[in-house]
Amino acid sequence: MRRFLHFIIVTLLPLWIICSSVSAYFFPDTFIPIREWPSFALAFILFTMGLTLSIDSLKKVISKPKNAFLGVLGKWTITLGISFLLATLFFANHPELKAGVLLAGAVPSGTTANLYTFMAGGTLALSIMMSAVDTLIGPFLTPLLMKVTINSTIPIDALSMFKQMVLVVLVPIALGLFIQYKWEHYTVKVKPILPYLSSVAIIIINLAIVSSAQSILEKNISLLPLIFFCVFLQIMIPMILGYIYGIFFNMPKPDRISMFYEFGICNTALASILAMHHISPIAAVPAVANMITNTFLGALIAIAWKPLSEKWESYQIRKRAMLKSRNEQKEKRID
Repeated sequence: MRRFLHFIIVTLLPLWIICSSVSAYFFPDTFIPIREWPSFALAFILFTMGLTLSIDSLKKVISKPKNAFLGVLGKWTITLGISFLLATLFFANHPELKAGVLLAGAVPSGTTANLYTFMAGGTLALSIMMSAVDTLIGPFLTPLLMKVTINSTIPIDALSMFKQMVLVVLVPIALGLFIQYKWEHYTVKVKPILPYLSSVAIIIINLAIVSSAQSILEKNISLLPLIFFCVFLQIMIPMILGYIYGIFFNMPKPDRISMFYEFGICNTALASILAMHHISPIAAVPAVANMITNTFLGALIAIAWKPLSEKWESYQIRKRAMLKSRNEQKEKRID
């Protein structure tokens, strides 16, 4: 039963994201009652992350933190750099959309990065460690980066953004960690249902934000194909570079998978909330488009990664065996 629920609610999350986006766009008034919920829903997701962080696995990663800090460093340079280049290339004449694209790449890694790392066979503890560090430094870096890069064209209230990120990000995750530490024997009982609740929270965020931005989306519908193409590149280029980054630093394959998702999936639910509150509704459109796209691509790649990887490894084993057999036959002929 649990496996079935996991498949329906978690594995099919990209489908529900697309369905909810379409529903919110065509029937926006239906979701007026939940339009104030995104901040609470995101805080709940981060609270569940605090509850599910494995203390033992974190200790293991903390004892050898090199790859975790390399990942965080790479994410805040490569992903941000790609986001800035794409925002400038695609929307130089649309300051609000440019700010929205940049903000989508200037927030901590997304919570689904942990889920998809696990599904693809990556190092979950490393992914969680990077997300935790990311989340802790995000409230300081995101407002500062937006102030430095965008404030010349659009006024950014960095202090207000920082306060909201502390309330929505740091407080919930700290509370989750505290509860897990104090009452671990109780949290163990609720952990199995948390991924389902987090998935529902993501859908609520999507419904609320898309319905709130519906009129803006409709007015700028001609720009949507360009926005989706831009955010597709914003996701895929950092993902590929993240995997190459792992190869460059001689990381094992599971760690490279963690880098792949760390670099490519940002917390665009947070970005859309920040854009709505601190920039403008249209600035939230790239973040919403990114959220839909990264959720869909992330799940699709995660589902395909293991079987494709196993087939590739099997092919490599057979190839080596054939080469070895040929070499042995050559040696026999020479003898």
